[in-house]
Amino acid sequence: MDNFEDPKTSMNRPVFVISALLIVCFSIYGSAFNEHASASFLSVQKFLVGNFGWFYMGVVALFFLFILYMAFSRYGSIRLGPDDSEPDYSYFTWIAMLFSAGIGVGLMFFGVAEPITHFAKPPVGEGGTVEAAEKAMLITYFHWGMQAWGTYILVGLALAYFAFRRGLPLTVSSALYPLIGEKIYGGIGNTVNVLAVLGTMFGIATSLGLGVMQVNAGLNYLFGLEVSGLNQVLLIGMITLIATMSVVAGLNSGIKRLSQVNAVLAVFLLLFILFAGPTALLLNSFVQNLGNYLSNMVSLSFHMYAYESTEWMGGWTLFYWAWWISWSPFVGMFIARVSRGRTIREFVVSVLLMPVGFTFIWLSVFGNSALFLELNGAGAGISDAVVNDMPTALFVLLEQFPWTSFIAVLSIILIVIFFVTSSDSGSLVIDIITSGGNERAPVWRRVFWALSQGVVASVLLLAGGLSALQTASISSAFPFAFVMLFICFGLLKGVKHDRDEPYERAQKNS
Repeated sequence: MDNFEDPKTSMNRPVFVISALLIVCFSIYGSAFNEHASASFLSVQKFLVGNFGWFYMGVVALFFLFILYMAFSRYGSIRLGPDDSEPDYSYFTWIAMLFSAGIGVGLMFFGVAEPITHFAKPPVGEGGTVEAAEKAMLITYFHWGMQAWGTYILVGLALAYFAFRRGLPLTVSSALYPLIGEKIYGGIGNTVNVLAVLGTMFGIATSLGLGVMQVNAGLNYLFGLEVSGLNQVLLIGMITLIATMSVVAGLNSGIKRLSQVNAVLAVFLLLFILFAGPTALLLNSFVQNLGNYLSNMVSLSFHMYAYESTEWMGGWTLFYWAWWISWSPFVGMFIARVSRGRTIREFVVSVLLMPVGFTFIWLSVFGNSALFLELNGAGAGISDAVVNDMPTALFVLLEQFPWTSFIAVLSIILIVIFFVTSSDSGSLVIDIITSGGNERAPVWRRVFWALSQGVVASVLLLAGGLSALQTASISSAFPFAFVMLFICFGLLKGVKHDRDEPYERAQKNS
């Protein structure tokens, strides 16, 4: 599988063709053999969760420890670019782009649904109690906390370092250059990049599927639109067209502007729920949730519920860990692309703390608002809504606040824009990978990948809904997790050479 780049289109043909063929074959299989695909997805998920749950938990913990070492070791001052380079974006724009690309759709979907699910049906113990509420927020914080962003940071840091400081192509295979050298341009490198494309495609499709399920639930709540697979596919088609227009506009005109709008809308929605709800209780709970998370982070990182059923782990923790891994080529490359000029320490600390901090505030405000209503017996019915139809959770919560219809419409708009920025960013990343790192490839290819994401998300929804979305993430993450282990070795070897080479030169000259 030798590398061949078309000089007219800057296309890495093996990576593009093989990735596209595999995605097309998957789409045909999922749509033409719907029931068989659904059963197959369920079998794959059970096999991976039952036999390799320990592996997912172990590697995510390892990735997190590794990026902490990179930030606070002597390599932290290395700049992602020439020593005199400056960041391309302001802090606000940078953080807004990170947030919109990395976590937006998921937070809208799970911000209410996850805490209430763990509250009503905890992995162990009795549901519906104060203790269950505290444990629910702890688990939710853990799933959306620093380990999640640790996986993104690992890939993003490696790509930014080798692309901007070492002058290699902005592709995942470049991170393996210290280990395999020029073979990154041949069969091994192409294989790694194909795995990155597939992981990105299925990770984004999972998010798009969740997002459109929630949009459908919101439109049902507001206008009575039936919740059905057909309507969800039609919604995916409409939103994908919007994403395609953003793709055509490009990074600075499309993603940048949408990310800034999204950040403003998200902050407005957050502040509205905070001040319209029990403000003091929400702020108190945030402090308590944060302390609880920091106190239990280590034990949770290795808690497999080995003496209980693994079904809960497969539906929650292992799904999240696999989702973060499958998203890591996408989010990692995107944050690398917008982080030129930052130091390693600045990159790790900022990307680790800023989005995570906002995420924790979001989860506390939305999750605890729902939990307080349930604990106080306000009759909100949020637990019943989550158990029966998870995508409706946010809108059932909003019924308890003033301006319900306006805020619900705003929420739908927010979900749609998150959908668009995720699809837009993912198309850009996949196009860069299949172009051998070229960022000025023809627009038609980014359009192709944007449309492909919509097709894959539709197939997964029709072939099993949420279960199929979870399986896609868990399955696509498994092979790429091994690639990420090699990325750790490659990055460590690269920065050691970066730091040791000037010292060796000085020794020779002395």
